Amino acid sequence: MTISLTSYPPQQIAALEAAYNASIARKRVRFLIGLVVFVALLIVAGLGAEVAPETLVEKIGNFVGYFDRILHLDSGARVWTDPAEWFWGWKGWLKLLGETLLLSYVGTVIGALGALCLNFFAAANTSPHPVVRFVTRRFLEFCRTVPGIVFALIFVIAFGLGPMAGMLAIAIHCIGALGKLYYEIVENIDMKPLEGLRSTGANWLSCIRFAVLPQVMPGFASYTLLRFEINVREASIMGFVGAGGIGQELVVAVRKFFYSDVSAILVMIIVTVFIIDILTGWLRGRLLSTGERA
Repeated sequence: MTISLTSYPPQQIAALEAAYNASIARKRVRFLIGLVVFVALLIVAGLGAEVAPETLVEKIGNFVGYFDRILHLDSGARVWTDPAEWFWGWKGWLKLLGETLLLSYVGTVIGALGALCLNFFAAANTSPHPVVRFVTRRFLEFCRTVPGIVFALIFVIAFGLGPMAGMLAIAIHCIGALGKLYYEIVENIDMKPLEGLRSTGANWLSCIRFAVLPQVMPGFASYTLLRFEINVREASIMGFVGAGGIGQELVVAVRKFFYSDVSAILVMIIVTVFIIDILTGWLRGRLLSTGERA
C-alpha cells in the first residue's frame, strides 16, 4: 500500500528533507573533491611528461603546413586536379597494400589460434590448476605488453627485411591481446552446462568442447574480426622498420619528401581501413545476433 508523503507529520517530512539534502550535499562534495584530485593529477602528469601547451600553439602551424604540402603536386597544383599524376604508382602501391592485408590476415589467424588454445588455461573457471592459470596469464601479458613494432624489429634482425617479420610480430601481439579478451568471455559463461558435464565424469577437453565453446564462439569471432581491423593499421606501421607492406613505401616517401606520394598512400590506407571497418562491423553484428538467437 502506497502512503503519500503529505500524510506524514510536518516535523517528520522536514527531517526526511534534511536527510535528503545532506545526502545530496555529501555527493556534491565528493564529486568536487574527486574533480579537484583528477585535475591536480592531470597537471602533475602533464608536467612530468613535459607537455607544453605554448609549444603546441606555436608549432601547430607546422602541422597544418605539412598537410598543405602533401596535398600539392610537384607542379604546384592541388592533387585532386590531376588524379593520374597523384596516383601514378597505384599498381605498385596496391600490390604492397595487398601484402599488408595478407600479413595482417595470416598474423591474425595464427594469433587467434594461439589465443584459442591458451585462453582456457587462463580463465579462472576452466583452468585445470592455479599455477597453470598464473603462468598462462603472465605469458599473455608479455605478448601484449611488448609493442608489436619492437617484435618486428627483433624479427627483422632474425629473419631479414620483409613481411615475414611483420606477420610474426602481429601474431605474437595478437595472441596476448585476443587471449585476454577470450578468457574474459569464458569467465562470464553460464556455468550450468559445464557443471552438468563435470557431474557426469566428462574429461576437461570434453567439457570445453561441449559446454564452453558453443557459448563463446560468437564472441570469439567478433573480437577476432575487430582485431583483424586493428592489425591492418598496425601492419601499415610495421613497414617503418622494414617488416614489409605499404608502410615501407610510405616511410620512403616521407624520408625523401615525396609529398604527393605520402598523401596518395595515406588515402589508399584510409579507404582500405574504412572498407574493412564496414565489412567487419557488419559481420560482427551478424555473428552476435546469431549467438543471441542461439
